[in-house]
Amino acid sequence: MISKEDLYFFNQGRLYDAYRVFGAHLKKDDDGNQLGVEFTVWAPHAKEVSVLGEFNGYQAWVHNLSKVDSAGVWRLFVKDAREWHEYKYEIKTHDGRTLYKVDPYGYFSGERPQQMSKVYDLEGYEWHDGDYMAHRNDTTPYDTQMSIYEVHLGTWMTKPDGSYHKYNELVDLLIPYLLENGFTHVELMPVTEHPLDQSWGYQGVGYYSATSRYGVPKDLMYFVDRCHQAGIKVILDWVPGHINRDEHGLYMFDGEPLYEYQEEWKRENVVWGTANLDLGKGEVQSFLISNALFWMRKFHVDGFRIDAVSNIIYYLGDSRNGINDGAIHFLRSLSAQLFNEYPNGLLIAEDSTAFPGVTHPVHHGGLGFNFKWNMGWMNDTLEYFEKDPVYRKYHHSNITFGLEYAFSENFVLPLSHDEVVHGKKSLVDKMPGDYWQKFANYRALMGLFFTHPGKTLLFMGGEFAQMHEWKDHEELDWHLLEYPLHRAAQRFNRDMNQVVKYNPALYELDTKSDGFRWIDAQNADQSVFSFVRYAKDKNDFVVVVLNLTPLVHHNYRIGVPKAGRYHELINSDKDVYGGSNQYNGADMITDDVPMHGMAQSLQMLLSPLSISILKCGD
Repeated sequence: MISKEDLYFFNQGRLYDAYRVFGAHLKKDDDGNQLGVEFTVWAPHAKEVSVLGEFNGYQAWVHNLSKVDSAGVWRLFVKDAREWHEYKYEIKTHDGRTLYKVDPYGYFSGERPQQMSKVYDLEGYEWHDGDYMAHRNDTTPYDTQMSIYEVHLGTWMTKPDGSYHKYNELVDLLIPYLLENGFTHVELMPVTEHPLDQSWGYQGVGYYSATSRYGVPKDLMYFVDRCHQAGIKVILDWVPGHINRDEHGLYMFDGEPLYEYQEEWKRENVVWGTANLDLGKGEVQSFLISNALFWMRKFHVDGFRIDAVSNIIYYLGDSRNGINDGAIHFLRSLSAQLFNEYPNGLLIAEDSTAFPGVTHPVHHGGLGFNFKWNMGWMNDTLEYFEKDPVYRKYHHSNITFGLEYAFSENFVLPLSHDEVVHGKKSLVDKMPGDYWQKFANYRALMGLFFTHPGKTLLFMGGEFAQMHEWKDHEELDWHLLEYPLHRAAQRFNRDMNQVVKYNPALYELDTKSDGFRWIDAQNADQSVFSFVRYAKDKNDFVVVVLNLTPLVHHNYRIGVPKAGRYHELINSDKDVYGGSNQYNGADMITDDVPMHGMAQSLQMLLSPLSISILKCGD
């Protein structure tokens, strides 16, 4: 039952458990017997609201909701409704139209192409991640390893007939794969209900409904539970900025703009075919902030990657339209509430703007995210690697420029699904040269990816160098693992994750400038880059050297931070990774020869199109 206090906070944008009072709630007696369902919906512009479903033969006139307040909240208890019954709201407008809408707060939906909500009881799942949950706030994400594997559950791996695996089936397929390959986090592309597979979930209609494509909500709980038991954090891709325009969804819910902007130019996102939500509206803020907390409270997820933040910060994503102050207030309120309950949760912005302070705390004037995708790094780096090595010396700054701003925000380095679709080619196919050179360039790219300051996010298939772009209607090209170069690519990425895991210098100071020092950023003519990564203990460091031409350099001298004996932790040119097997097999001992502003230096072999990581063993 909704109270006056609930309504007040709902209208103010401060009802942070709105799902408690809105939606379809199954009522039971003390013995667990179902008594019926209470339906509550917000539709202030409606003339009449009814509910139709299995419990009344889909005849809306049988069950008319009553308006319980002047703000437009409608309610009805239906004693014949039961769990699993499908339903929909019939809304009559003042101008004579009849609309049929799914429940904005519905917990479950009919399988596509059905356009119905289903009564579902979220209670009763027995969690087994207690130890994980008790300690997940013990460490901050800034100084721990974050190797994120971005997954589209429907096409990571399918059944032999091409149909989707269910959440509970993926448990025994995906989780062992994540562990074997060294990923610490899994990011799920949107798993909220959406009508069209090809939207990849970014045009949703059910913010509170785990999509029925992959099973029932408790199956998703089981998936998260098992991830946590394996020590893997779960991030959801979340889309609070814009909605699907299909007739049965939130769009024009009661016949007029309700969740979206009143003004057409702010509302209609013509490029994407979606409608922008009015994030400055109190009821929309209650809806969305409650939704984020819902997934964390009920499904134990560890955080969110928020899609299209530029479209939130600026009207229609265009700075010329001005800053959206209402949306900025929403983001700050979201951050405050999320981190109040989950201090070390994740709130990651997919943001292509230069808007300042995206990852700065709200109390310091920031937007309150704790990480932001480094789109500049991604664009510059891929542009560089796509060049023939003979021309790379003219684009040297593509690699070095990113360090000018690498610590202005807390960054995630994204090699995401957006970079391997729509004719952009897969990561390995972007690379120039013959087949061998493509893979050598690819390994060097991945080596830079893992050693550059910032956490890492890799889209599925990138870890074994899938040759084709992502095909959003079929599974990854797993057959490629029958070929040596693809198996070797997978091994290299797996080993790089292990190198990062066991070397705090590659993750502890990802967001701090004192964790990085160039050795030589100026060698454009040879396209060689060298730098040091430090741990919190500055005596713990690694030296990283990239040679991004096919030329081999013998006795190449670089400055190093301290005297001693250095050994090579990994070299991407080893034959086990598909390389030419030119590497530094013996330890390298420093000389008292100043170089690159350092008192000590050493000589090493620079393999072709490669990355080498050195460690001082004293």
